Amino acid sequence: MHFGSDNMAGASAPVLKAVMAANEGAVSSYGNDPWCDAARAQLAGIFEHDVKVFFASTGTVANSLALAALVPPWGAVLCHRQAHVLMDESSAPEFFTGGARLVTLPGDAPKVTAASLRRGLRVAPHAPHNVVPRALTLTQANENGLVYTPDELAEIGATARQLGLKIHMDGARFANALAALNCAPADITWRAGVDVLCLGASKNGALMAEAIVFFDEAVAVDFDYRLKRAGQMAAKGRFFGAQFAGWLTDDHWLHLAGHANAMARQLSDGLAAVPGVELVWPTEANEVFTLIPALMAERLRAEGAVFYDWSPDALPEGRDIGDDEAYVRWVCSFNTRQEEVDELLARARSV
Repeated sequence: MHFGSDNMAGASAPVLKAVMAANEGAVSSYGNDPWCDAARAQLAGIFEHDVKVFFASTGTVANSLALAALVPPWGAVLCHRQAHVLMDESSAPEFFTGGARLVTLPGDAPKVTAASLRRGLRVAPHAPHNVVPRALTLTQANENGLVYTPDELAEIGATARQLGLKIHMDGARFANALAALNCAPADITWRAGVDVLCLGASKNGALMAEAIVFFDEAVAVDFDYRLKRAGQMAAKGRFFGAQFAGWLTDDHWLHLAGHANAMARQLSDGLAAVPGVELVWPTEANEVFTLIPALMAERLRAEGAVFYDWSPDALPEGRDIGDDEAYVRWVCSFNTRQEEVDELLARARSV
């Protein structure tokens, strides 16, 4: 019963098959190969836009390098108070940007809004004594498992443009968001004002592969130097390309994400029906957030269930954790089995 993280899942069969196919013969190094070229062409077609694409091994370095392309060392990146780049990537964004500051937006809303963005910039910076806001980062799907809709993103994008901000999207679970929304990828990226997307495959069927997709090609100037300087210009870059080619072909990435989302919805519906369990946020992608009795959490772990405690700071405004409660996150992946969900629910009901 593994619901700790979609990082715990392995790689899908089509991705592994593509890697094995790419293993044959000799090709050029550093991403100058047919596999990377094919993946770049696929991404341009999927997003219906000319793109500059670079590959990296982790979401942390992809996000950090992308932000470095948007923001100078004296700049600021605006973000939600729970943003992954703020809470879970150590000081990597500051390191790769050369010192740019992550600044949280006001309010306790579970997602960034156009209104919170405007409120965050009401006080004009006192140049050169203060950092200068240059970018906004959004997480799709976000840290509460919620999905930004095309209309929400369009409103945020228009506001960001008015305020002179570039937009970076942390897309570690972009596929899950897209599968949930059933819209065109362009509708939640460049058409809504996103300048660069860090498209994560690692959580959704790849071994380790992230694509940094620039829709504004001017921002990508000299990005290959940033990649090299960060040690991310892999000599055998064809294996990044192969993973993405296998992942994207025949909408495999969306099928994987759709399965993870479906398992999460079943888990969410089932847990919500268990006495003593409270669903904290709507389940919109592949993450489920619940308050459960502390004894239930203890017993489920003793019986083999894997899940994470979550920070009380991420609870809705006005809600706190009681002494006999636990706030926990459950994550379903592309290879979560129906039997795992059924067993977890049966044990929760039993407890």
